[in-house]
Amino acid sequence: MTSSIRSFRQAFGMAGIATLALGASLAAAPAANQAGTSIMTMKQDLADREKDIHWPEGFDPSRADLFSHNALLINASCERIWGHIIDATKWPQWYPNSKDVHINGGDVLKGGTVFHWSTFGLPLESKVNEFVPYTRIGWYGYAPGTAPTFYHTWYLKPQGDACLVVTDEVGKGKDAAHLRETDESLMHRGHDLWLATLKWMSEGK
Repeated sequence: MTSSIRSFRQAFGMAGIATLALGASLAAAPAANQAGTSIMTMKQDLADREKDIHWPEGFDPSRADLFSHNALLINASCERIWGHIIDATKWPQWYPNSKDVHINGGDVLKGGTVFHWSTFGLPLESKVNEFVPYTRIGWYGYAPGTAPTFYHTWYLKPQGDACLVVTDEVGKGKDAAHLRETDESLMHRGHDLWLATLKWMSEGK
C-alpha cells in the first residue's frame, strides 16, 4: 500500500466518528441517497451516476479507475447550501476530511480559482473548472506540479423548498486504481460523510 493511500484510509477512519454521529441524517433520506452508509461498489455508483454532470475531456466516468456517486436531499435552499460549498476555507470546521484550505487570491471559490488543501490525508492543489452559481461547480485535483488525476463535481437541483445535492467524482491513474483494488467504497463513504455534514450545516440555524 502506498503511503498516500495509507494516509487516505487513516484519515477516513478518524472521520468515521462523525459519520456515526450523523447517521440519523443519512437514514432520514433513503430515496435521495440509496446507499446510505452501506458498502457500495464502483459498478453500482456508475449505474446510479447523475447523467446531467458535465465531465471535462479525459474524465469520462465509464473509463475511470475510480468513481463515486453520492446524492442527498437537504431541507434547505440550494442557495444556502451553495454558500457552504464555495466557502471552502471553512470546510474544516464542519467536514472532518478537509484540512488547511487556502484559496489563492480570494475568500471563496469562483470560476478559475486555485486552492490548496488536504483531504483524506492527501495534500492537493485544485482548480475550479466549472462554476454556475447555485447549480454547478467542478474542480480538478492533483498533486502540486502534476497533471490532474481527479475531478470532483457538485450539482444542485431544487426540489420544492429542499435541494437534491449530487456529488460525483472521477479518479484516474495508479493511486486511484490501487484504492479501488484495496478499498473500493472508501471514496463513496467519504462523500457520504461530506453530504451528511453539509446537510447538518445547511439545515441548522
